[in-house]
Amino acid sequence: MKRRDFIYTTGLTTSAVMLGGMQLAKGAPIFNQFANLAKAEDRKLILIFLNGGNDGLNTVIPLDQYGNLFNARQNILVPENLILKLRDDVGLNPALSGLKELYEDGKLHVLQSVGYPQPNFSHFRSTDIWTSASDSDKVISSGWLGRELYTKHPNYPTNYPNQDNLDPLSITYGPYVSPTCQGPTLGMGMAITPNSDGEIDIYNIKSGGIDTAPATPAGNEIEYIRQIINQTQLYGDTLEGTFEKGKNLMSDKWDKAGNNNRLIGQLQVTAKLIAGGSKTRIFVHSLGGFDTHANQVQQEGDVEGNHFELLKMISESVSAFQDEMKLQNLEDNVVGMTFSEFGRRILSNASNGTDHGSAAPLFVFGSRVIPGVQGDNPNIPSTVTVQDNLPMQFDFRSVYYSLLKDWFEVEDTDLENIMLGKHQHLDIIQKSQSSVTNDYTPKDFDVFPNPMNGSGNLKFKAEAGMTFISIYNNRGQEVKKVFEGQTISANKELSFETNGLNSGNYHIRVQTGNKQIVRPVQIVK
Repeated sequence: MKRRDFIYTTGLTTSAVMLGGMQLAKGAPIFNQFANLAKAEDRKLILIFLNGGNDGLNTVIPLDQYGNLFNARQNILVPENLILKLRDDVGLNPALSGLKELYEDGKLHVLQSVGYPQPNFSHFRSTDIWTSASDSDKVISSGWLGRELYTKHPNYPTNYPNQDNLDPLSITYGPYVSPTCQGPTLGMGMAITPNSDGEIDIYNIKSGGIDTAPATPAGNEIEYIRQIINQTQLYGDTLEGTFEKGKNLMSDKWDKAGNNNRLIGQLQVTAKLIAGGSKTRIFVHSLGGFDTHANQVQQEGDVEGNHFELLKMISESVSAFQDEMKLQNLEDNVVGMTFSEFGRRILSNASNGTDHGSAAPLFVFGSRVIPGVQGDNPNIPSTVTVQDNLPMQFDFRSVYYSLLKDWFEVEDTDLENIMLGKHQHLDIIQKSQSSVTNDYTPKDFDVFPNPMNGSGNLKFKAEAGMTFISIYNNRGQEVKKVFEGQTISANKELSFETNGLNSGNYHIRVQTGNKQIVRPVQIVK
């Protein structure tokens, strides 16, 4: 493979300048920030960002709510007989046949209604929240995985790469390092741009000689840029060799994917690098187009449309990647996860689309996940307004926390610093448990009276550990904290006031230990 079969990209987009006799032309794809891998780490984390806000109710479809869904989104709803059943009460969009196969093979974990307490409906701000793992009222410049990488590599970028760290610590597919991998001061990874055929290009930077940098702040910046460029070339040599070793893919599913699949080239490159022995632990992929305000379906009654095609790209790509890892005897070393900055509204719009919403499901895939569906189906009211949204069942930071703890085996002492606080642990990665258990039953939970006026009562089975109880409005926003504190394993009863809350439909969410339950309540005045 020729060196032009790789491309490095960077955020340096200045016009042509000279640095020490080296010309950097405008648009020259020089990448400027990298990090390296801890030698003993073999496990990989594959992230797939669904950019634009994925319609969760058209992805994981609650069959037991189908009648109310039909009332709310008849013009875009998948016909019931075409839904791919996971269980009698829940199924997948028919575009996701590859994920259905993974589910049947015990390699897919579905988390219902993932979000955060105060959802933001701006693409940019919500993406910042998801990538930084911050509270929605705080602005954090570092990413959750960037902080994890910095914990292991606090001296980066000095003396990187080195003999113990020859590979980039993370790889993002695109023009810049994902904010997910942003460290406290700089990006902890590199960005590359693949083509649809699963090839990548390296850009060779030619030097016309090196002048001595002046002993000034500007000179320090020049030396830093020189250091980064040198790292680029060194990483390029390693990547080129790794890519060559792993380029002979074994799965026939790659060739069966559609010609317009914009995700599959990224996952092909990842598969080749992993098969070639790359020590990089984190690979961040992205697929745009999920801001489906219009034309989710071509017309009422259709299955196919913009959203169907996007889901098909995910299904084909993930299925081929997972099959490749199996054939390469590497699947036990790899876990992947999809995520999006938010979901979509329950109610469809007149343009055969949906508008920005709150919570949505996400997928975790691989041979080491606990297979099944975690969480209850979202509750769909019989009458839905344009303001109605889904409350979260799972805080997305609990998903991150659990992957760091159980997959990367991050020490508890580091977890709280990396995740900016304590979070619920979820059973996602196999340890002693081999299947999802949703054993929080109706007899363990009762809220009454319902409807309630002024106050209510709650009976629930508390687990040992932290317990959080909150009320959410119909927009999916947390509007009242009922309880937060340590509990022992016991049946618990408490009363709460609803003063200050307007009449309407709400949800009460209980998170206790590693369990949670969400139920509708009505408040009247």
